[in-house]
Amino acid sequence: MIHEAGTRGSFIDRHQRRQRERFCKAFGLRMEFFNIKSSAALIYDEFFQNADTRTEKWLLMSSPIPQTIIIAAYIYFVTSLGPRIMENRKAFDLKGVLIVYNFSVVALSLYMCYEFVMSGWGTGYTFRCDPVDYSDSPQAMRMAATCWLYYFSKFIEMLDTIFFVLRKKNSQVTFLHVYHHSIMPFTWWFGVRFSPGGMGTFHALLNCVVHVIMYSYYGLTAMGPNYQKYLWWKKYLTTIQLIQFVMVTSHISQYFFIKDCFYRFPIFIYIVASYGLIFWFLFLNFWYHAYTKGKRLPKVLQAQTWSHHTNGVMNGNASHEKDE
Repeated sequence: MIHEAGTRGSFIDRHQRRQRERFCKAFGLRMEFFNIKSSAALIYDEFFQNADTRTEKWLLMSSPIPQTIIIAAYIYFVTSLGPRIMENRKAFDLKGVLIVYNFSVVALSLYMCYEFVMSGWGTGYTFRCDPVDYSDSPQAMRMAATCWLYYFSKFIEMLDTIFFVLRKKNSQVTFLHVYHHSIMPFTWWFGVRFSPGGMGTFHALLNCVVHVIMYSYYGLTAMGPNYQKYLWWKKYLTTIQLIQFVMVTSHISQYFFIKDCFYRFPIFIYIVASYGLIFWFLFLNFWYHAYTKGKRLPKVLQAQTWSHHTNGVMNGNASHEKDE
């Protein structure tokens, strides 16, 4: 009896010991997770302490979470939900909508060009090392507001892809196209929240100029074959894009060579430089295959090649076959 009691006692002790060990391990994991969570929250708070307080209360600016939800919903719709909904449906005839939409983007782009010029690029910027003005002066606030408007316009341009889906132009919903329309608003949120102005906005001004040209072309194309005679400049669109990326890359690269060029958040310089270089090489690749090696491809192949190489560059949609 004594032996049995001792054995039972040892078993109970081992069982209790294992329970304590499990509890301590689980508690340790919880504490480790809590510490990681606390550290992440601390880093997040410290990071946003350096943000521009002028823009924090503007629409979508309080946190990156709302825009992340919008972007995620956009990606889900154009890559999965939308095509499934349209699979057994007739493509929508959006001729009137496309005309209004494209020329509305032209008008918005013209307005943003004017605002970028009046808030800095035509009223004091040197086109070299132009820092961000974080003051509350009317001109500095005007530049910040223009940066926000440019950021918000990226959500409007998501309609490009949605129209593709509704018109069952799924071949034009390429990875590069969706990636561009997703990454531009996401990165520009941080630009508006931390660095709304300075030399990092030159590509936005240039992009607005290109938008005026590109969406004018799209609008005229949507109006039908009777307007084809006004589109003789179609062949120059690729050249315009190449010039855009050369100018963007050349301008932003000055930062790496100018001494004492203070830019509070140089990460945005690297982002703009990366955009310029990546899309410049993509356009050179297209130019080589379509105009040099191929001596101009047949129209069907041009549409396929253009869709894969240029849908989704900085201007939003560079597919010359977009509405034809």
